[in-house]
Amino acid sequence: MLDIFKKGAFLVGNNELISEENIAELEARNNGPLDKEQAKKGTITYGILKEHNQSDSMQSLKIKFDSMTSHDLTYIGIIQTAKASGMTKFPIPYVLTNCHNSLCAVGGTINEDDHVFGLSAAKKYGGIFVPPHVAVIHQFMREMLAGCGKMIIGSDSHTRYGALGTMAIGEGGGELVKQIIGDTYDIEYPEVIAIYLDGKPQPGIGPQDIALAIIGQVFKSGYVKNKVMEFVGPGIANLSTDFRNGIDVMTTETACLTSIWQTDEDTKEFLNIHGRVEDYKELQPEAVAYYDGAVYVDLSKIESMIALPFHPSNVYSIKELNSNLNDILHKVEVDAKKLINNPNIDFKLTDKIHNNQLKVQQGIIAGCAGGNFNNVYEASEIISKATAIDKDYSLSVYPSSVPVYMELAKKGVVSNLMAAGAIVKTAFCGPCFGAGDTPANNGFSIRHTTRNFINRDGSKPGNGQMTSVALMDARSIAATTINNGILTPATDVVDEYPVYDYHFDDSAYRNRVYQGFDEGKDEEELVYGPNIKDWPEMSSLGEHVLLKVCSKILDEVTTTDELIPSGETASYRSNPLGLAEFTLSRRDPEYVGKAKAVAVLEKSRVEGNSVPSEISHVYDKITEVYPAAGKDLTSIEIGSVIYCTKPGDGSAREQAASCQRVIGGLANICKEYATKRYRSNVINWGMIPFQTKEEPEFEVDDYIFIPGMKAAIAEGKQEITGYILGDTVREIHLYWEALTDNEKEIVLSGSLINYNRNKFVNA
Repeated sequence: MLDIFKKGAFLVGNNELISEENIAELEARNNGPLDKEQAKKGTITYGILKEHNQSDSMQSLKIKFDSMTSHDLTYIGIIQTAKASGMTKFPIPYVLTNCHNSLCAVGGTINEDDHVFGLSAAKKYGGIFVPPHVAVIHQFMREMLAGCGKMIIGSDSHTRYGALGTMAIGEGGGELVKQIIGDTYDIEYPEVIAIYLDGKPQPGIGPQDIALAIIGQVFKSGYVKNKVMEFVGPGIANLSTDFRNGIDVMTTETACLTSIWQTDEDTKEFLNIHGRVEDYKELQPEAVAYYDGAVYVDLSKIESMIALPFHPSNVYSIKELNSNLNDILHKVEVDAKKLINNPNIDFKLTDKIHNNQLKVQQGIIAGCAGGNFNNVYEASEIISKATAIDKDYSLSVYPSSVPVYMELAKKGVVSNLMAAGAIVKTAFCGPCFGAGDTPANNGFSIRHTTRNFINRDGSKPGNGQMTSVALMDARSIAATTINNGILTPATDVVDEYPVYDYHFDDSAYRNRVYQGFDEGKDEEELVYGPNIKDWPEMSSLGEHVLLKVCSKILDEVTTTDELIPSGETASYRSNPLGLAEFTLSRRDPEYVGKAKAVAVLEKSRVEGNSVPSEISHVYDKITEVYPAAGKDLTSIEIGSVIYCTKPGDGSAREQAASCQRVIGGLANICKEYATKRYRSNVINWGMIPFQTKEEPEFEVDDYIFIPGMKAAIAEGKQEITGYILGDTVREIHLYWEALTDNEKEIVLSGSLINYNRNKFVNA
């Protein structure tokens, strides 16, 4: 099914994939040695990055993007940051969608207040505003802006339009702010991994099946982490572009940097249908292209797949699961206990086994992964084989945009689904992040969405609630639906591979979307609701740093959702201090109180007060290890720190970092960062991205003193020795990966806002 190459690979004639281990054979056929460095330039990736690079070096890239996109969980913070940084207009098309805070059920007017603010910003600065329920963020970008050879940056981790020939990157809001004020996205040239597709999928196999099969093989090993996935090979021709989009959006769950696909006539037809044929150009690797690694995928051998709780990489074939239900589900229960860490919650999956079959309570087909036209249409075709949906099982379907909804309605799909008992809803990302369709306690939901992290469906373990989500393709969800909620692979019920025609009607966009790019109006006023607050002041980095450990998490991976929960907290996205109250609330409820207490100590220091009595003993120990610091409060900045083994898997939401910062966070310490984007968020919010090779010998409430921190950053050092000030004083050896010149200045300034403001003032 899948074969992962141990070394690099050469793609010859865009048809033959040859391992670097067999280079001698290839050179013999080539009648001479191969220039590996030249062959690296033969990838699609190289050409696109070169075209967008602003630096003189293809090793140290400085990228400017063609357009940007954000949804209503993130755009207010970005606009407020850019405004504080001196922004006067959006220099490139900036799409503001409203597919996350669309349900105004929590907090009174605050969700709609955010939307009003967004529209006022689009009018003032020249943006594109997509109202609630009109389209999910990534479907709108596919339909209206993605094109061959382009680059797009979005403040959502699933910003992926590679199947349309666009290299799209999901990042924290700080990176979008840099684009708005004329700076660049700075990275070292990434490794490129070939994803070689061969063969044709079986009937009943959908894009989620293929995506999960790949994720299951590459995530845990980090094979594509922070790398580019370049899809090539003859199998691509056997997939429609809509199908390719469904695979592509899930590449985020591999922890890759971005993705790109070769393009063909089907890509051209997709763009033509959407009225943008001029955005097509053929993208193919050169005659000989070198890749830093490769994954061979035989599409014909992919089975109906399922990602069990609580990660998209926890993958099995549905047939394998059904053959070993007790053993596999019991393993998930055991693993869950470690994640939940709450003795009052007895999480169960095995109780859903009845007569050696797994009974599901809920099915969801939604969002940028599941709500595509072909997914919903084919699911409807399967569901039409049943007369009604089992009363103990519910199915909700969210088409990804109004144009998709309109076409499904015209073809009778919506009425067919609703007649069978499904509920068809508007374009909304809620089921992906916990703002809609939360199951009943102990419920088990199967979803064609992007993620199934613990409690991402909106349940609250602090209130004794526990639910779980498994990821599946829409086709297998439909097969389960017609089998009365008994888990069923689509390959058991589908015997043909259908192809559907599609007509794109953009009338809803023409009548509802505000198209304001390059038409900003200075006289327009931003409309602030009472919950929309500016960022609080953040200080520049002190000469020395005193960190109090306020949380220590030893899980294998800590997701962004654990750092700052999704769901109802989304209503507070425009209020930095209000949102910060939820930081680590599902994982470590004591963190916020501890961090805020440390912030009080720092405030006292800044105000020039004497050493607070509760930490006088800490300063005594500082004097022992670093007499030069003495008790000079002005030179020792006090802040909180969290330790996680591997933080930041998942969302691009910068709030995972900003929430720590606004209540006094100064650093993260970890073994490694799960993604580049989380580390970037830590930096952009003025926190130090520490790493350590040592086991964490400190505990919560311990203090760590780091002398000479400011000088170390300024001088370009990458390691430092600190002191754990426990009952005995012990050294701790910390390091950080190389910072760019701009990143150094951001950390020294205390935040990207401070850095930009200083630059603006000094210009």
